[in-house]
Amino acid sequence: MSSPPSPALFEPDPAYERLATRLIPGYGSLARLAVSLLATSPLAAADGAAVLVAGCGTGAELLEARAQRPDWRLTALDPSTTLLAVARQRLEGAPIDWHCSRVEDLGAEAAFDGALSVLVLQSLPDDGGKLAFLSALARSLRPGGQLVLVDLMRPERSALQEQVERAWCQFQRASGSSADPADLARAVEAPHPIGMARLGALAEAAGFGDPAPVFKALDFEGFLLQRRP
Repeated sequence: MSSPPSPALFEPDPAYERLATRLIPGYGSLARLAVSLLATSPLAAADGAAVLVAGCGTGAELLEARAQRPDWRLTALDPSTTLLAVARQRLEGAPIDWHCSRVEDLGAEAAFDGALSVLVLQSLPDDGGKLAFLSALARSLRPGGQLVLVDLMRPERSALQEQVERAWCQFQRASGSSADPADLARAVEAPHPIGMARLGALAEAAGFGDPAPVFKALDFEGFLLQRRP
């Protein structure tokens, strides 16, 4: 597998998380893992820490953050009005600062103690879009603030990569997907995954230190990044 499902498979839909659970190995644990990692970071561990959820989708990370750290001051943003409406409904009454926008447009410099970004970077082309996104996240964090980033990665090709691609299709069937494997193979060409070396270069240019791996399931990987002082 070299790319994630196409935008058609991830179109804004209230059933997004059920679909993502079928498509992405370990998806059901990603929000819990991401919040747990950030909750133990140097700045976000403090009571009342300010945390940004960039690309909040239908609110999985927000729900987990409210469960684990109800003291956090949460800011949630997503450019999709449909997904944001679902998240707001699920978290109705929660003290969350909502924004229908991109992180690049937020304009919050050094305002947050930590940030979460799950399955967002993969959708941005590497034509300056990925760097702009990561740079905006770095600017929004206080020095020493950490980012939990989960994304689909493009691994180095190897003799076993074809088996990994077949395993992804098998995972879909075992998870109840009715999509034809050939359609899935064509669908995964749309988004924009990158390799570890490229991620490291982008993180450095954006103002982060080296990404520390924290999660891997097939080609989906999670990293902990820290803004440099």
